[in-house]
Order: sequence, then structure tokens, then C-alpha cells
Amino acid sequence: MQSSHAASTVSARFDDRNLVTDAGLLPVMRLAERGRLSALVRESVGICGAGNSGGANPAAKVTSLVAAMCAGADSIQDAGRLRHGAMPQLFDQIRAPSTLGTFLRSFTHGHGLQLHAVHRRFLREVAAHTPLLPDAGQVAFIDVDSTHKRVFGPAKQGAQVGRFKGIRTLHPLLATVCTPTTRPVIAAVRLRQGKAADSRGAERFVTEALATAGEADCTGTRVLRADSQFCNADVVAACRRTGAHFSITAGMNPSINRAVASLDETAWQPIRYTTAVVDPDTGELISDAQVAEIPAYTAYTAYTGRKKAEQVTARLIVRRVRDLAKPATVGEQDELLPAWRYHPLFTDSPFGTLQAERQHRHHAVIEQVIADGKAGPLAHLPLGKFNANAAWLTLWAMSYNLLRTAGALASVFHAKATTTTLRAHLVHVPARLAHSARRLTLHLPRRWPWHDAWMQLFDTIHRPPDPA
Repeated sequence: MQSSHAASTVSARFDDRNLVTDAGLLPVMRLAERGRLSALVRESVGICGAGNSGGANPAAKVTSLVAAMCAGADSIQDAGRLRHGAMPQLFDQIRAPSTLGTFLRSFTHGHGLQLHAVHRRFLREVAAHTPLLPDAGQVAFIDVDSTHKRVFGPAKQGAQVGRFKGIRTLHPLLATVCTPTTRPVIAAVRLRQGKAADSRGAERFVTEALATAGEADCTGTRVLRADSQFCNADVVAACRRTGAHFSITAGMNPSINRAVASLDETAWQPIRYTTAVVDPDTGELISDAQVAEIPAYTAYTAYTGRKKAEQVTARLIVRRVRDLAKPATVGEQDELLPAWRYHPLFTDSPFGTLQAERQHRHHAVIEQVIADGKAGPLAHLPLGKFNANAAWLTLWAMSYNLLRTAGALASVFHAKATTTTLRAHLVHVPARLAHSARRLTLHLPRRWPWHDAWMQLFDTIHRPPDPA
């Protein structure tokens, strides 16, 4: 493709008042209204005594920030894209970036908890009216993981050198909910300081995530999946209190070594993953492995250093893969005895051995959510105050769930697409606004490749709601 005109014959002017670049925000924010986002903010968020009227009309500011993030904003200044062309004719109460920054800097820890409550209730509302989590009445998976976000501002509160030497980070904690047939949505988020341990506050966080999953109509079998940093008695106790199952990677220790050594060689079953999984030791992709389970009559008991009432007896499933990193033997002979690396899984899952192993390896889906965020609004944690960045993280979670809901209504393809794809196909659609007979008409690009999905979303959202 090349330019069809000489450079001297082309000019540009920013002077059209009837154009918008993000026409897809119209059905997306109408969907937010269906989920009662503004009403939930008015009911739950109250910022009193903030300077410069920072807490005034929080509903307008929250919806402005959510809309900006749906359009891909990764900084406060990016929210200015909501004020171009005909956007003020499509939306009321759009707030300026400076106003939104003042609002976020007014947050305290308590206000952050109020915003968490809005996030939970908003997820419940949209899940009740859209096919966001189909089959959640049968089985649902709650995944918990943490990540580190590198920051550079020397005065950024909470930024510390933690896991990564010489790199200052903030330390978000996430919990997602998904079913075997859907992409995950975010159930809970927390922002911690860079040095915070992965499992710090995990019991309370897991309890909240499981409660949120229940409110989102996950009424069937619920399985919490997590990595080894969350393998502790408190997390397991939180699962059992709420009637959920757990599936947690366990680190190798002397008791697990003895359990693995007791396995007969005939106990190992071959397993092939339909999609390769990442080896946590080497980072390599693995498609084939072997799996065995400690026999039921010798079920594994964990946390034996704690009181007897807090010890947990459950299933121990072990996956082993060939250790190809071992150096070649003298004379390039084959190894006399194969070298294996073992990856134990501690679980009370009601599923069979191979099925439980496959389901647990699908826990990596939460990494896609984290990558999705870092490719968008989490590319930066843009504010200097810790509580402001914590609020930004929660607002991202709401915008993520809102886009996932829009994708579920648009088409089967978009129900599983990344949010980057959803923005490109459904949100970043240019349009010209026309007025006629007290009606507004959006004139969108002819032959838009995703015309059908966009119109499906638009027609569904603008259809009158079903009677209560």
C-alpha cells in the first residue's frame, strides 16, 4: 500500500465537530449503565473533606475513567481523548484529566475499599444480565496470582526493591473467575508494596474472591487454583469454609520427596497437553509428561507443623518431566537412569487424576489477564500516591470486565478475544455524528470488517430491557 497523492496536494485540519474516533464507547458505556455503575458509585463511594472538591460527583469521575480505560488510556492525560469532536454530544458529564487526577489523589485506604465494593457489585450486575460466565452453575475456577509492575518515579509511594534485584516495583494481587469455556473476568484486585510477600493477606483475599464468584452465579463446583506461594494452611482453610475445592502447586520438601519415592513405577500415566504448558523451572514449553497420584490409603497430610485441627489431608498428584538440562554422559552414551523433575499438586479436586492435572495447568490463563493489563491501562501506575494507584488498579478491573461483557454480547469470536482486539474491533471505530428530526445517527466506516459484531453489540444494548 502506498500514498495515492503527491505530498503537495494533501493537507490536514483538526476542525470537524461531528467526528468521533471511539464510537464503540457508546454501546460499551450504555452497557455500564445497564450494570448500574453510576448508581453503585453513588451508593458506595463518598469522599468527604477532600481539597479542591476532589470528591464531588464521584459517579461522573469513575465512569469517565472507566470509559478512558476501555479506550486504552494508560495515564491520566489519556483521558483527554474523551473530549474531542462530537463526544460531548454523545456523553454527558465527561470530566477533564486534571479533575480526574485530583479525584484519584483524594483516595484513602477506606475509599479504596468502597471502590472494591463497587467492583464486586458491578460484576454481579453484568453477570446477571449477560452471558459472561456460562456454565458457571456447573464448574468455575478461581485463579489467584501476583505480579510486579516496575515503576520509575523516585517519589512513588510503595515502590520498593523486592523480588527483582535493583528494580523498584509495586506488587498487585489478582483473582480471576472463569469456566472451561470462557475467558476469565477479574473478581478481586489488591495493590501492595514492592516488598510485600506473595502470600501476605492471601486468606482474606481468597475469601473475598470466592465470595465474589458466588455472587456472580458460580453456584456449581468451585476450584481455587494457585501457585506454590499460596500453598499454606490459611488459604486451604478459607476454601473449606466457603465450600470450595483447592488445587495448589506444592514445593518439593522432604515429606513430598518421601511420598514421591514411594510411588511404584507402574503408577505413572502418560499425559499430553492439548496446548503446551510452561515448565516453571526452565521456562520451556512442555506437551508431554507423566502423572501419578499418591494412593488413597496413604493420602498426603500437609502442614504437619501446625495444630492437628489445622493439618490438611488431601490428594497429592505429581507430574514429572524429563530433565533434559543434565549434561551428556562421557562418550555421549544414553543416561543409565532417566533424570526427572517433579512438580507436585496438592488438591481436594473431585475430578480424576489426569483431568485434575490438566485443569490445574490451565491456571496459567491468569497470566494472560496480567499481560492484557500491562498492554493497556497497567502499562503505567501513573500516580505518585499509593492509594491513588490502588484505585487506578480497581478501575482497570472494572473496565476489563466491562470489555469482556461487551465481547460476550458481540460475537463468539469476541467473547474470547483479548481486550486489545476488543478495542481495535469494537471501540476504536471512527464515526460521524448526524442530527435529524431530534435523532442522532452514527455514520460508521463502510465495509468495516467487524460490522456484524459491532451492530450485534449495539442492537443488543439499545434494545429495551426485559421486564423485571
